[in-house]
Amino acid sequence: MPKPRKMLCDLNAPYTQSLMRLIETQSKATLANWALDYAERNYLPIYASYFPQDPRPSAAIQAAREWLDGKLKLPAAKVFILAAHAAAREAERVPQAQAAARAIAQAASTIHAATHALGLAFYGAAAKAYETYGTQADAAVYEQVSAAECARLEAALRAVAIPDEPNPARINWHC
Repeated sequence: MPKPRKMLCDLNAPYTQSLMRLIETQSKATLANWALDYAERNYLPIYASYFPQDPRPSAAIQAAREWLDGKLKLPAAKVFILAAHAAAREAERVPQAQAAARAIAQAASTIHAATHALGLAFYGAAAKAYETYGTQADAAVYEQVSAAECARLEAALRAVAIPDEPNPARINWHC
């Protein structure tokens, strides 16, 4: 049986491009708060349902919030973010939890680089797809989940977006 893809979404799909264009209009703080809130609401429950005793993804969210509040320096926050990445690597046997932990780590990493917000979508779509349909579904099913998840992410960002943001994040997409 082939290994499931680590992430879903098509970089060139209209739903991804639309999300990317919106991300480009917002400040790093707005993006980080949106990503953290979304990951906590949508992906942390997936991870926690399989690994309820593992605090690392939740701790990464908390550390990123503390950085945003000026209570924690970036090197200290990175320790927690890297621990969430480690949790993802260790969850290899549970693809939906692994993808959820990766999405959470990407959300927390948005405090470092706004481009990590796109990782939230790619890994988050995988978490939702694998949680709902497993790892052997048809590619068209995964595409539908990816489009729907990106639409939900975009709607959530639009809900908190600052109109005519004076200090949008400087984003150079290296994908």
